[in-house]
Amino acid sequence: MPKKVLIITYYWPNAGGPGVQRWLKFVKYLPEFDIEPVVYCPENATYPIIDNTLESEVSKTITVLKQPIKEPYKLAGLFSKQSKTISKGIIKADKKQNLIEKVMLYVRGNFFIPDARKNWVNPSVKFLENYIKENNIDAIITTGPPHSLHLIGMQLKAKLNVTWFADFRDPWTTIGYHKKLKLTKASKEEHLKLEHEVLNKANHIIVTSYNTKLEFSAKTQQPISVITNGFDDENIKVDALDEKFTISHIGSLLSERNPEILWQVLSELIQENKLFSKQFELQLVGAVGEAILDRLKFYNLMPHTNLVGYVNHLQAVSLQKKSQVLLLVEINSQDTKAIIPGKLFEYFNANRPILAIGPDGSDVEGLIHQTNTGHYYLYNEKEALKQCVLNCFNLYLKDSLISESNSILKFSRKYLTGQLAKILTT
Repeated sequence: MPKKVLIITYYWPNAGGPGVQRWLKFVKYLPEFDIEPVVYCPENATYPIIDNTLESEVSKTITVLKQPIKEPYKLAGLFSKQSKTISKGIIKADKKQNLIEKVMLYVRGNFFIPDARKNWVNPSVKFLENYIKENNIDAIITTGPPHSLHLIGMQLKAKLNVTWFADFRDPWTTIGYHKKLKLTKASKEEHLKLEHEVLNKANHIIVTSYNTKLEFSAKTQQPISVITNGFDDENIKVDALDEKFTISHIGSLLSERNPEILWQVLSELIQENKLFSKQFELQLVGAVGEAILDRLKFYNLMPHTNLVGYVNHLQAVSLQKKSQVLLLVEINSQDTKAIIPGKLFEYFNANRPILAIGPDGSDVEGLIHQTNTGHYYLYNEKEALKQCVLNCFNLYLKDSLISESNSILKFSRKYLTGQLAKILTT
């Protein structure tokens, strides 16, 4: 008889963006490993990104439970468009924030701990307590952010002594935006307290990166497993690569992900190489921060830039497969070493060379070198980066710009679901 597992998630179709992909795909493949998933999610969530195409990936045989949620962002949106950008994680530098933005960040950080979905915890516990008793649920999984969902798991564990797995798609108190929430000393301590309780009361911790495992290992003795994000082999074929020498970034490019050395390199190559100037295009797919646009204008790159905006998941996959080079940028900070963007694994599957810029010793750096999928540079390696872009361009001119990747199959969603199933059934 299949093991029955309840998955508590905020993001579920028709949500778009990276947050929904992980558990949408696990739920897709878990039945093949003799595990019956039951999904619990909000009935009326306010998602910053909508992608209706993902609804077709939810099997009709999967039980999806939904309960109403009160969203403060919905109320805030009546008064300020800034709430929409903040809910997407787009937070301006302090000196560029207006009064409304500063107040909203202070309220978000200090009145909604651990996050703005905290009021969904108690109603969810009340509903799920009865459901678990009546439906022979073997285990529960909470996935965050939002990390308030882990508080649902913690209360259910205390009430029912059910086996609880806490899945962290991102770190909690060390993630970059946490420092921007204008937290008081008491609020910081409350976050740390809740994080400690979750890490030490869950039966098993699941994380998406090796640096996060290292961080959490210093905070708990509970077992921790790394199951990265991955790629699904969508049956999307492209007729040909882009005619231009496209360097494409797929997904939100927030203001702190602002690689000055890349803009300098591209500007210099445009000035020095007429053929490069004619053939080059920077393609940005998704939300782009104001600071990024400012620097692109400063370096006169806007005439060479295609601002595509948000596209649905299938369109994003197609754009990845057509691009000449795929760009990945991470903030130059120790705090981001543990962040492995979900798009990295889709980049793997697109089979196009990756150009990545980020901090020294990051998990992204290790994975790119391990899979031989591209090139990784630090923020102080301008000349090496320039030579790499020029080498890629010369290979493009010879129609020889290819990816020579290896060992990427272990990052397929189906393989990763098999690894998850082993943890759930041990």
